[in-house]
Amino acid sequence: MRTVLDTDVLVAAIRSDQGASRELVELALEEAYPLLLSVPLILEYESVLTRAEHLEVAGLTAGDIGILLDALVSLSEPVKFSFRWRPILTDPEDDMVLETAVNGSAHALVTFNQRHFAKAAKAFALEVLTPGQTLQLLRSR
Repeated sequence: MRTVLDTDVLVAAIRSDQGASRELVELALEEAYPLLLSVPLILEYESVLTRAEHLEVAGLTAGDIGILLDALVSLSEPVKFSFRWRPILTDPEDDMVLETAVNGSAHALVTFNQRHFAKAAKAFALEVLTPGQTLQLLRSR
């Protein structure tokens, strides 16, 4: 199941060592499913994950985040944007996540923010799932 993780999933994964978000990141690192990443999305991950409030709660350094992101990049499928689908959503950062999913022919966009993505994703036949729903699907395959 070709998947794009919204930034909120990565934030949840570093802030808690339990839960579906952490498990999805661990499974991505084990190459249990194809993770899709674009340059704009990885830059967004870095910008958000290295904020002081996230580093403090996670007990991590910016260097630790760099190691995590390097690992994700090395194992992911790179997505180049052939077409820009902006603006579609109210948040430009959400547009970037949607563009990665659409240009990468993703099956699922994983987010806690389903409300913002639902209508636009439907137009592209893209499933918008929570981390928990995604884990259930991965386990059932």
